Amino acid sequence: MAKEKPTQGSADFDWDALALDGYSLVQRSELSDRYENTLTSINEKEVVEGTVVLLNKKEVIINIGFKSEGVVAASEFRYNTELKVGDTVDVFVECQEDKYGQLIVSHRTARMHKAWIRVNDVLRTGEVITGFVKCRTKGGLIVDVFGIEAFLPGSQIDVKPIRDYDIYVGKNMEFKVVKINQEFRNVVVSHKALIEAELEEQKKQIISGLEKGQVLEGTVKNITSYGVFIDLGGVDGLIHITDLSWGRVNHPEEIVSLDEKLNVVILDFDDDKKRIALGLKQLQPHPWDALDVNMNVGDKVSGKVVVMADYGAFVEIAAGVEGLIHVSEMSWSQHLRSAQDFLNVGDAVEAVILTLDREERKMSLGIKQLMPDPWSEIESKYAVGTKHNAKVRNFTNFGVFVELEEGVDGLIHISDLSWQKKIKHPSEFCKIGDEMEVIVLEIDRESRRISLGHKQLEENPWDVFESMFNEGSVHQGTIIEMKDKSGIVSLPYGVEGICPSKHLRKEDGSNAKLEEILDFKVIEFNKESKKIVVSHSRTFEEGEDRPTAPKGAGKKSGGESSTSQAVKAINQNSEKSTLGDLDALAELKEKMDKGNK
Repeated sequence: MAKEKPTQGSADFDWDALALDGYSLVQRSELSDRYENTLTSINEKEVVEGTVVLLNKKEVIINIGFKSEGVVAASEFRYNTELKVGDTVDVFVECQEDKYGQLIVSHRTARMHKAWIRVNDVLRTGEVITGFVKCRTKGGLIVDVFGIEAFLPGSQIDVKPIRDYDIYVGKNMEFKVVKINQEFRNVVVSHKALIEAELEEQKKQIISGLEKGQVLEGTVKNITSYGVFIDLGGVDGLIHITDLSWGRVNHPEEIVSLDEKLNVVILDFDDDKKRIALGLKQLQPHPWDALDVNMNVGDKVSGKVVVMADYGAFVEIAAGVEGLIHVSEMSWSQHLRSAQDFLNVGDAVEAVILTLDREERKMSLGIKQLMPDPWSEIESKYAVGTKHNAKVRNFTNFGVFVELEEGVDGLIHISDLSWQKKIKHPSEFCKIGDEMEVIVLEIDRESRRISLGHKQLEENPWDVFESMFNEGSVHQGTIIEMKDKSGIVSLPYGVEGICPSKHLRKEDGSNAKLEEILDFKVIEFNKESKKIVVSHSRTFEEGEDRPTAPKGAGKKSGGESSTSQAVKAINQNSEKSTLGDLDALAELKEKMDKGNK
């Protein structure tokens, strides 16, 4: 049987009419339309609802009515422990078909997407929502709201300061969304806003009923160094530190503690009643009112130093009752000193009441009154004419103040410092802190004044000079200064004389010059004013009468008089003459007196 030849292609052959599956083209089109109508129309990047068709430990299969089911990790439903087959859930279409033909969906993204829309709606409407406090973070708490992590600041937890955030972790709370950052998708919620809304009406009622002197119960909300803030039920008031107690308070924590409930009295408030001044001590009687009625001036009391100042110390003898010990009442000494030299804060002291004014609530105290007054027996202890050692404490232009003992000072007038030296200022004679021997000249007990002398410890050398420099005696001297047309002449024994200019003429007619050594005759001697007037010209105008010592002065075998020897010894130190040199002068006078006899 001969084989048939293959039929050659023909241009007019209808290939579409050929149906290998038994369906015609028309039938196939009808079936495709019917199939497409059974599928849900979805778009990528949108949220759709699906039904759980299979559930195991790793995956959840969800039918969203598309060509294929979506597969979601079971961990995305961890929050929903009661999930079961048949439940309807939201998923976000990531991709309709990946390279493997698989539909990619996410339940977590769907929750976030819907939650973000919901959160924005809540911010706009002000709706109160419920969230779960997940954990604590810096400055506040992290809250789960619709699957979004929102931030709850510590200041927005409650109207009162919260010190322990951990007590809120793991609890459901109601919140209001107060702020959203669209760029960073941050959400801030507040629980305080709900409380404030509830307290606002209560606050209005409290403020409207406030009156001065009204006593209210409050809770300690905050403690500062200057006072305590009290919550009066939505309205805050301040108890200043000075209104906490009648006594001294270093810090409010000594009196109150946080969250403590106590009664307070309204002292004052502003026109808007936004600043309310409260008092705590005003609810207790004033300590001065309870002070012992038998307490009087002169009584001895005990207390503790609570405040120090340069001018004195405040001593608390009872809670809220203080007395001032002025620095002048701490010691009998009259020297200016600071109160810190005697007392310190915290010292326990005994004192005597000096003044007491119950109406003004003031009291002055003294502690020196507990010690004997050194002036009580001043006449017997420092009798006139007695010698004592004293310490130089201060200078003035007119003298030196010295201390005989604590509380007893005396004055040495500048004229009572030295017989010989002309002192312009006491600092030329001594220094502060020097020990000095003095003699009592005069006592004024009522004015608490003692006049002292130093030169009186030695005999007045001018008693000797009176016989040594009698008028007409001639002495060798040196011109040491030219002053007011006169010359100042240094004479023996450290004595200075005045030589008028007309008496400076020398025998050759010239005038004597500075530092020239010449003979001078005494033409005037004034013991009271300690003044000696001399002349050089008289030594040659009236002859060579030059007595160098008083008449009757004895001489030694060697031809040198005892007076000359004493004068020579004194002259060796005439530039540095002190009161100690007066011993030699006293000895000289005694010898001269014996010679005259």
